[in-house]
Amino acid sequence: MRWWKRFTSPVVPVKDFVADYERSFKFKLNKERKINDLTLLVLDTETTGVDIKKDFILSYGSINVQGNSILVGSSKEFYLKSKRLSKETIKVHELVPNQETISREKLIRTFLEDAGNLPIVGHHIGFDLALLEKAGRSFGLRKIKNPVIDTMELGIRLEIGKHADPNRINFSEYSLDSMCIRYGIFPDDRHTAAGDAFLTAQLLIKLLKRARELGILTIGELLDN
Repeated sequence: MRWWKRFTSPVVPVKDFVADYERSFKFKLNKERKINDLTLLVLDTETTGVDIKKDFILSYGSINVQGNSILVGSSKEFYLKSKRLSKETIKVHELVPNQETISREKLIRTFLEDAGNLPIVGHHIGFDLALLEKAGRSFGLRKIKNPVIDTMELGIRLEIGKHADPNRINFSEYSLDSMCIRYGIFPDDRHTAAGDAFLTAQLLIKLLKRARELGILTIGELLDN
């Protein structure tokens, strides 16, 4: 073996659906567009744990929000086959062994086709996106490029302010459960990917209403953290 091969990672061929996704960013998002005119993709993943390096996706749920409406017909939920389902994981996420499962490739293909260059929304969304990037690596996905809105961070910004001191924030008040209760959303169907995506979509609509009241009307203003 030649010495340089020991220190270089093998080049992963880029699948067509990944290339199509990357081409969708040829034109940048117009930050002057009104938030109400955009479609947003809200998503959630349920995973084997919270370690990005060791854990992986068990299920994925998504739904679109447009204006002040949740597009219920756009809802999707997928389960991935896993050999590492613990009793605790099954209990928390209500997964059962005979649920129909799909391949990682189909998950990533569907996710990228749905995401396009739309803004992506989630609660603690950075974790979900990191695991989706990890799942897509073997298909040539290097980075998820979409604009991102974290409903936890947005809630803190709208309630406390953009420059709030993290040391003075009670982050337990900004969990998905706590925020749903505070905004009058009954936290039903928790710890399923589709259920949490739907709850997050409801929370997003409440937060966007508050944003409008504060004069935040364009996607550029919303993304300006």
